[in-house]
Amino acid sequence: MSAKKYGRRARVRRQRQGLATVFVLLVAVSFVALHNHFSSTPTTSSTLAPIATTSTTSPTSTTAVGTITLHLSEPASASEPERVLDTTVRYPAIGSPGGSPIAGAAPLHNAGPYPLVVFSQGFGVAPQNYAHLLNAWAAAGYVVADPAYPFTSPNSPGGLRRTDIVHHPADLSFVVTSLLDASAQTSGALSGLINSAEVGLIGHSDGGDVTLALAANACCRDPRIKAAIILSGAELAWFNGTYFAPPAVPMLVVQGSADENMNPVACSVELYNAAHQPKYYLSMIGQTHFSAYL
Repeated sequence: MSAKKYGRRARVRRQRQGLATVFVLLVAVSFVALHNHFSSTPTTSSTLAPIATTSTTSPTSTTAVGTITLHLSEPASASEPERVLDTTVRYPAIGSPGGSPIAGAAPLHNAGPYPLVVFSQGFGVAPQNYAHLLNAWAAAGYVVADPAYPFTSPNSPGGLRRTDIVHHPADLSFVVTSLLDASAQTSGALSGLINSAEVGLIGHSDGGDVTLALAANACCRDPRIKAAIILSGAELAWFNGTYFAPPAVPMLVVQGSADENMNPVACSVELYNAAHQPKYYLSMIGQTHFSAYL
């Protein structure tokens, strides 16, 4: 949905087997939860570099989900005023699995600390529109945060302005810092809940572009990011910097095969081919820019 090349562009606590396990499980949970059919062979296979394949099963352990809302204020800089990011945080909670998220529910501390996932929405799409995905990830044993970005979230007081995306990598890094700081406190809803060594990002469309910038662009790279999932995103030319300089971050690129108006398949193929191993490409057969995720 942004200006891109090619035109428009668990048992709740895992016994840690490296970020690859965290990464693959995120994928399994998200698409099992959506009840979408998917294929390990993309429709554009003739233009893709060799693809690593793997087998996964959906997790069998889930938890209740609690939620809190944080009013995060990013300090003003010499060039930008204070930026406010209202952020909903979902987390494993004490209670019966399978129900709706419970505001302020007691965290399930005895299975933590949990990996952190920060989700970035598409331009003009409210973060809560992805609630089905976000709830599923939290129920599977992740702390999941979804900030509402200034000027690209539909409820932004300043209205919509796509060019503000150039500030979003810094916004995203600030959210990660704020959440890790909250977890490091001796009290509070997030105290001791996050494993600071396991931070992953997921983003859709413009949010995927922001995720990619923070995970793999020299302009904005955050070394705390250990895995990234790009949902119908692309390399955005507005971010000045080199993409995919080492070290590599494990990455999954997801693309609806019928998405040709918002994010052409070629954009996802290009970034997948440029990324270093470990990397994965998931083609959502017959899915559009929104149907695969909403």
